[in-house]
Amino acid sequence: MSEIAESSLHASRALRRPAILGGLSGLLGLAFILSLVTGAVPISAGNVLRALFGFEVDGQTAAVIQMIRLPRALLAVLAGASLAGVGAAFQGLFRNPLADPSLIGVSGGAALGAVVIIVFGGLVASAAPFLASPFLLPLFAFMGGIGATFAIQGLAQSRGQAATATLLLAGIAINALTGALTGFTVYLANDTQIRDFTFWTMGSLASGGWHAVALTALPVTLAMGVILAKSRALDAMLLGEREALHLGVPVHRLKHTVMIAGALAVGSCVAVSGVIGFVGIVVPHVVRMLAGPDHRIVLPGSVLAGAALLLAADSFARVVVAPAELPIGLVTAAIGSPFFLWLLINRKRSM
Repeated sequence: MSEIAESSLHASRALRRPAILGGLSGLLGLAFILSLVTGAVPISAGNVLRALFGFEVDGQTAAVIQMIRLPRALLAVLAGASLAGVGAAFQGLFRNPLADPSLIGVSGGAALGAVVIIVFGGLVASAAPFLASPFLLPLFAFMGGIGATFAIQGLAQSRGQAATATLLLAGIAINALTGALTGFTVYLANDTQIRDFTFWTMGSLASGGWHAVALTALPVTLAMGVILAKSRALDAMLLGEREALHLGVPVHRLKHTVMIAGALAVGSCVAVSGVIGFVGIVVPHVVRMLAGPDHRIVLPGSVLAGAALLLAADSFARVVVAPAELPIGLVTAAIGSPFFLWLLINRKRSM
C-alpha cells in the first residue's frame, strides 16, 4: 500500500511541474499581448498579432509596436524575471522568506550610482566629453550595484568562507552606507535633479527602447541560466548548510555564484528601469504557495510569474492616469504591500 501511495505521489509531482509552468507560461503570453495592446494609441489584438508574425499592417501601427511597445514589453519581461527569479534564489539560499535583491546591496548601490550621475553628470561630461552618453546613468547604476555586492562579500568573507548571518549583517551595513551617501548627494542636488532622481527611484520602463533591451538581455540571460542550474543545490540548502555539505553541495561556492549572478541580473535591469520593489518578495511566495518548496518549479515559476506581473503592472501604469504615466514602482508597491501584510498576519496566526 505504501509503495502504491509513494508512486502516486511521485506521479502527482511529475504532473504538477508541467501544469504549473504551463499555466504560468500561458499567463505570461496573455500579459505580453495585453502590454502590446495597451497604450495611448488603440491597437487591436488582431493587429498586434499580425505585426508580430510579419503580416502587413498600417505604418503607424507597425511603428508603435516595433519601436515603442515591443522593446518596452521585452524590458518588462527581463526586469520582472530577474527580480522574481533572484528573489526566489535568495530566499532559498539564505532560508529567509524576507530575502530579496536589495539584501545584497544591488538596489542601494545602483541608486547611489544613479544619483551621482544625475547630480554630477554635467561636470563629468564637461571634464571628459568622450564620457557624455545616454548610457552613462545605466552604466554607473550597474557599477554601483555590482560594487555594493562585492563589498558585502568582502566584508562577510573570512578564511574563504562567509556565514549567512554575517552576509545579512554586511548587507544591512552596506545598504545603510549607500543610503547615507545617496542622501548626502541628493542634498547637493537642485530641484530638477531631485525630481529626476525621485522618478528614477520609483521605477519606470518609459526609457525601454531597443538600446535598453540590448544592455540587459545578455547579462540577464546568462545570470538567470546560472541560477536556474542551481535548483537542486538550493533544494539541499533548505535542509541547512551542514546537511547540504554532507550531500556534496559546495555551500560557500554556491553562495558566491548565486550572489554574483543575482547582482548581475538585477543590476543590469535596475540600471535601465530604476528601483522596482516587492516583486522579488511577493512573486516567489505566491509560486511556493502553488508549487511547494521544490526549486525546480519555484525558480522557473518565479521567472515566468515575475515577468507576467511586471507586464501587467506596466500596462496598468500606462492607462490609470493617461495621458500621463504612473511610476511602475508605485503599482508594484500597491500590489505587494497588502499581500505582504496578509502574509505576516497569516504567519502570526499559524505560530
